[in-house]
Amino acid sequence: MTNTRNIRKTTLRVLTGLVLAFWGAVFIGCENCDDCRVVVVDDTPPDAPQGVYSITGDEAVYIYWYESPEPDISHYWVWRSEEALEGPYERKWKTYDNYYVDREVENGSTYYYAVTAIDYDGNESEELSWDDVQDTPRPEGSGVVLWDVREEPHVSAFGFKKAQVVDWEASSADIFFEYDTELGAFFVWVANYDTYIQDFGYTGSLDELDWAPEVGWSEVGWLEAVLGHSYYVYTVDRHYAKFRVDYLDYRDGSVEISWAYQTVQDWPELVPNLPERLAGYASSKEIIDSGNLR
Repeated sequence: MTNTRNIRKTTLRVLTGLVLAFWGAVFIGCENCDDCRVVVVDDTPPDAPQGVYSITGDEAVYIYWYESPEPDISHYWVWRSEEALEGPYERKWKTYDNYYVDREVENGSTYYYAVTAIDYDGNESEELSWDDVQDTPRPEGSGVVLWDVREEPHVSAFGFKKAQVVDWEASSADIFFEYDTELGAFFVWVANYDTYIQDFGYTGSLDELDWAPEVGWSEVGWLEAVLGHSYYVYTVDRHYAKFRVDYLDYRDGSVEISWAYQTVQDWPELVPNLPERLAGYASSKEIIDSGNLR
């Protein structure tokens, strides 16, 4: 489609030039068309950008799209709606790059995006980009230090909703850590009966986790905490979260994590369906109270 449009533009320029040259010679009386000044007007709008997508950030949404293959693109406009994918959309930001970072957002609010292209003659795409792009920025953090539940129970757990280090028995706790000195290994537990966890595996960055999976959740409510691994969590109040083990200190039994939390219930970008109750999945509190941690 783009090649066809480029051919059409080139043909239009040639034909327009010939027509203007002819009528210029007739009305101005030029004996030689070389003496005539020809102005070529391009009024063919470029195609709308393709491949528009977004990445969720903390009080930010990162919007990307494929760079237009048309040779006469001057810049782009990013459009945003705060109501629905269907709009209405408002023209918001001009950019000469094929990306834009929207920092005029609030965590927990959903935004919808589209993009148009503008050529050097001022022609703008007749339609907004067709990709369905919506995003809900959410809070994140790093440098959170948690301690072995056996030694420091009051600072062994983390609650994503309030981004707080809490006691492992606190109602706001979602996960907590245990260090087994005999095994020389760390373990992460879910703090509530209806909280789920899954090990995504090694990641260079927490950003590699985008959409929570539908299957693969731990059947026992705990996993080994491995340095460099990232984990999905589905909390008791139906929010998705994720964290990465950034550092393990075997000397004092502490763990350092980075994390992110989706403030919208069942929002698929951090699977909207409630996982089925897994057989044999006892609550962590029940197991610890019984004195049998694994």
